[in-house]
Amino acid sequence: MTRTEGEKKPARVVVADDQTVVREGIVMLLGLLPGVEVVGAAGDGEEAVRLVGELAPDVVLMDLRMPRCDGVEATRRIRAQYPGTQVVVLTTFADDESLFPALRAGARGYLTKDAGGDEIVRAVESVLSGDAGLSPSIQRRLLERLSQSEPEPAPAAAESPDGLTARETEVLVLIAEGLSNQEIARELHVSTATVKTHINNLFAKTGLKDRAQAVRYAYAKGLVGPPAK
Repeated sequence: MTRTEGEKKPARVVVADDQTVVREGIVMLLGLLPGVEVVGAAGDGEEAVRLVGELAPDVVLMDLRMPRCDGVEATRRIRAQYPGTQVVVLTTFADDESLFPALRAGARGYLTKDAGGDEIVRAVESVLSGDAGLSPSIQRRLLERLSQSEPEPAPAAAESPDGLTARETEVLVLIAEGLSNQEIARELHVSTATVKTHINNLFAKTGLKDRAQAVRYAYAKGLVGPPAK
């Protein structure tokens, strides 16, 4: 579920990190920021999944390397069992071996622990509005990795982009270029509600489930080229 632009309710957040000092520090930081309410804290992935089931938070801030159940597996289970809760990875590690498994597991945001409080809040707000909460450096790495690898096959239901209208294709290209819904709306001179309608339609036609898949699909179909150096 996404929030409408007029909603004022704070985002309900669970923090998952196995290091007590780090976890308590993040909780304390978020407690000082507007728009966020920390409703629980977990010391490992198993506890994070359990707390999501009990508390139904809007977002989990998820560390990756934790005992019993790591952040990637916890993200996969949360997204499968509790799709109303989004996951933003907040980790020390920004390497590709951490980034891509987390995104494939269903994380909608990815930040490193040197992110400031404002950046964390922006990521939380982004994933709740249906956008990706990726820092600019992470988004560049994602695009560079996709441009350097062989295009992945599109989902079986989307062998051809011919079912997309010209406007839907235009929106898809702008998603692949990293624009948010609001930025796409400004670019095309339409409302954000219209952009969301186009995105819902193109996702339904292609079988895509999220923006990361949309980026891969756009590359596979040759709709966008590699990022400029």
